[in-house]
Amino acid sequence: MRVYVHRVASFVKNMNKQCAIYTRVSTDIQAEKEFSSCESQEQKIRSFVNSQNNWQVFRVYSDAGYTGANTNRPALQELLSDLKKEKIDIVLVYKIDRLTRSPKDFYQLIEFFEQAKIDFISITERFDTSTPAGRLLRNIMLTFAQFERELISERTKDKMLERAKKGMWNGGVPPFGYKRENKKLVLCPKEAEIIKSIFEKYIETKSLAKVYQFLKNQNIRNRQGNPFYKTVLGYLLRNPVFAGKIKYAGEIYQGNHQVIISEEIFAIAQKIHKNKLKNFRVYKNFLFGGLIKCQSCGSQMTASFTNKYRNKKLQRYYYYRCTSTLKQDWQSCPVKMVSAERIENFVLENLERISLDQNYIENLVFRLNHDLTSPRRIRYKLPQSCSKFSQFSSEKIADTLKFFLSELKNKKGIERNLFAKRFLEKILYSPENIKISFIFRHNPQDFGGMKSPSPALRGWGESQIPEKEKSVLVSENKFETEYTAARIKPSQTFTIILPNLIHKSKKRNLKKR
Repeated sequence: MRVYVHRVASFVKNMNKQCAIYTRVSTDIQAEKEFSSCESQEQKIRSFVNSQNNWQVFRVYSDAGYTGANTNRPALQELLSDLKKEKIDIVLVYKIDRLTRSPKDFYQLIEFFEQAKIDFISITERFDTSTPAGRLLRNIMLTFAQFERELISERTKDKMLERAKKGMWNGGVPPFGYKRENKKLVLCPKEAEIIKSIFEKYIETKSLAKVYQFLKNQNIRNRQGNPFYKTVLGYLLRNPVFAGKIKYAGEIYQGNHQVIISEEIFAIAQKIHKNKLKNFRVYKNFLFGGLIKCQSCGSQMTASFTNKYRNKKLQRYYYYRCTSTLKQDWQSCPVKMVSAERIENFVLENLERISLDQNYIENLVFRLNHDLTSPRRIRYKLPQSCSKFSQFSSEKIADTLKFFLSELKNKKGIERNLFAKRFLEKILYSPENIKISFIFRHNPQDFGGMKSPSPALRGWGESQIPEKEKSVLVSENKFETEYTAARIKPSQTFTIILPNLIHKSKKRNLKKR
């Protein structure tokens, strides 16, 4: 009987709506007045709560002697903290201005109550979001609040445009070479000398790499004490603020701040940069473009090329180059770059060898399925909707590899890269090995109908759980494999690890594309 009574009491308690009472007065004098004190507000709100069914006071929050112009009030912050913990169902105040006198803060608080599914009631103004009429009034107020925000945004943009036209700086982090004083750009002599040397060296050498090396040798660093990376140097050399200009919304206006370099020097630097862009061609037909990542430094390996004379003929060599050597210097990564032709041929030849090695594939499938079905290893169970995808088979893996290799032979140029991105998640390159992450599905032909080659658009980055890897060494062909399972996606990845036999070779190969 006691257990039954306890359960009924607990049920009734859960059915009651928990009410938070908030009171506030602006000054200590008001707090002492009988009819406007926090105690008087609390008493009237308690009477209102007692008149309702299944309502009970959870706690009283009182800010005596605090202004309503902002939300920097201890009791209010404590109330908001308890609301986040889902302890309260209704917030009650005597008047709306007791909560806040700022329209902006009021709209934000109402939006917060809406997201937390908390009702708000002002007992003297009949503002009650628990009723249809109250919710209608709330929505109207929020609509006007949105209108006001957009109107303020438009006015701010117009004001910033007018400031730019007058040559005034619109704020933010001051460019290197300047400091902020009274909302204006003021010359910083020490940094200004560095900017001058950067432009002079760039015009002299016509090379960002040489400017970077010059600054590094002179131990010249930025405000944070870090080296000037090449990307930062490129941005500085294209920033018109140093020539006395202000750039806003894609337009350039004459500024009223002190210049660091002349317009002639800035124009020469822009001409050098423009000529470099004109002479540079972007080659998009690298097979593994956008897929290779350097495991040594964690940077992407981007497609690049170099021209060299051999036997009095200009020949072009293609590479995958670590981007850290572009942003910093050549010594920033031990890998640096790898011949595009060599790594592409090496990977394709070994994938074809694996696709024909039945013993290796069966061993791989056993390991994959064993890891999938072992609760101690993976610590989760796939949902029923994904159960038909949870088992690998040697036939499907072999079909995936063979379909990929056969279809790749029919692709040319950019189509080869796009097709590779539909099958491969990534390739990790290190001096010791090359890890190729394959996407496995029951029907390899499904890849042919996929329109988006981008891994990010396919959601692979989101679908992967923390990796549970299992490596196995097959002595006959010296290949290793590891497995990464997807959380809820119907696709799964398996990684083939090839021993890197091309890194230490100094042979250079020409690839005409």
